[in-house]
Amino acid sequence: MPTAVRAWLVRYGLAIGIAFAYLYSVPYFPAISSANELPRAYLVKAMVERGTVAIDDEVQTWGATPDVSPSGGHQYSNKAPGSSMLAIPPYAILTAITHATGHGEPSLALTVWLCRVTTGVVPSLLFLWLLWGFLARWAPRPESRRLVIAAYALGSMAMTYSVLFISHQLSAVCIGTAWILAIEVIEDRRALRWMLAAGFAAGAAPLVDYQAAFAGVPIAIYVVWRLIATRPRREVLTAVGWAAAGAVVPIAILLAYHTAAFGGPLRTGYAASETFAQFHQQGFLGITALRAEAFLGSTVSADNGLVTLAPWLLAAIPGWWLLWRGGERRHAAVSIACVVIYLLFVSSINFWRGGWGVGPRYITAMLPFLLPPIAAAVAWTDAAPGRWWARALVGAAVVLAIVIYAGASAEYPHFPEKFKNPLYEVTLRLMREGHAPWNAGWLVGLRGLASLVPYLIVVAVVIAFAVAGVDAVRARVAIASIAGGLALVLAYAAWPGGGPVADEAYVNWVESAMPGACDPPRVPEPGACRELRTIDARFRAHPR
Repeated sequence: MPTAVRAWLVRYGLAIGIAFAYLYSVPYFPAISSANELPRAYLVKAMVERGTVAIDDEVQTWGATPDVSPSGGHQYSNKAPGSSMLAIPPYAILTAITHATGHGEPSLALTVWLCRVTTGVVPSLLFLWLLWGFLARWAPRPESRRLVIAAYALGSMAMTYSVLFISHQLSAVCIGTAWILAIEVIEDRRALRWMLAAGFAAGAAPLVDYQAAFAGVPIAIYVVWRLIATRPRREVLTAVGWAAAGAVVPIAILLAYHTAAFGGPLRTGYAASETFAQFHQQGFLGITALRAEAFLGSTVSADNGLVTLAPWLLAAIPGWWLLWRGGERRHAAVSIACVVIYLLFVSSINFWRGGWGVGPRYITAMLPFLLPPIAAAVAWTDAAPGRWWARALVGAAVVLAIVIYAGASAEYPHFPEKFKNPLYEVTLRLMREGHAPWNAGWLVGLRGLASLVPYLIVVAVVIAFAVAGVDAVRARVAIASIAGGLALVLAYAAWPGGGPVADEAYVNWVESAMPGACDPPRVPEPGACRELRTIDARFRAHPR
């Protein structure tokens, strides 16, 4: 391989591989009527097509979901509206094109896909680019940062909620960006007017997903404390003023939406919910009392545990110690505070499981705050050849997490509670039986598991590239990481599954949602089957 080409691939290969993985699969399942995606898509259509936030027409056309709330004689999405609002410009352009070409209103499937790309994939890719530069202060070597970025992008909830139209990852992007910009203003002496952008990003976070506001508390404390300690009073007031000016716009939009939809600026869609009223209307947004079940189920359970599905996150623990010892106590404190806040939140909310998901999705916004200590820990393992074993341990944990999250995102990124070992009972079972949702492979005539081969190859290459060590131990670390990761994947087979209950759920909710499942009819929703057949026919009509 020519030297110039090799250098280009080393520099941009990771970004290309991650972007390919994010864009390749289209895990869209009309049969399950996603309660998280459809209300958001309905709101996009309503705002563009009819200039309203009421989604009555969409509910009548495509059906209600549990996350639709009645208020004042109309139906509304009970989600924070920010992600739907971000999708307005691209959807308006798409609508203009489809109307101009005589195709009328875009289909629901096309709408959901466009919203996923514009509010999930694109913001996440831009955030990864921002993280690459930000993490250099703790992990100067590119090899160290590649492992952290690949782990976050493909081996965490960041992947799942980048490829779905569910705003958890977008809120993580917003609050993470606010934190990064604030640090650059305070630590790197960037112009104070950048606090306007930091404030806007912080204000946009709850506009996108309410619980993202929790991370704003330690960030605000850090900003004010550091400004007072390092800047004259006039500059402190200027910086805070810029931040407040930036935050006021998205917050005002959120309060206006609440007023228009639910009759008051502080009344959310959850307060109007009927389906889950017994959960949402207790305490503050469902926050009641600490529960051991919720804490353990969100951290170490086999089907939903944060560190069970992504054990590489445990590297934050030695990373905090390294930051503290190395004089980075303020960054360690913010990171620890965010983790404590979100673990308390998910342990005290009565609807902590959150329905179908891959991991404890309500704390997705916490993950960016774990990356600096993890980067410091990885950099420590790369600082001396004798620490290659520690690097390999982290690498093996990353391999396992990517298998879990990248595999689920390509097959079925919705783990129902019925499954106790979803890696084997859902993802690997689908692959073993030759199932796959729509993806780019269908466009060139590939079907079933064969359509996932390009995706799996690219993900495998990204893994090999990311886990390699530095200098003389590069190959040793890569081999040990991959071997260790595959051993962990095999070890997960020992976890007991859900038994007959899981088998029934697989047939009714997973296998039946795959393309072709309605021919002969197997799904009870006729509208979903019609859409399945329409999409399937379009893919099959493409020249091989």
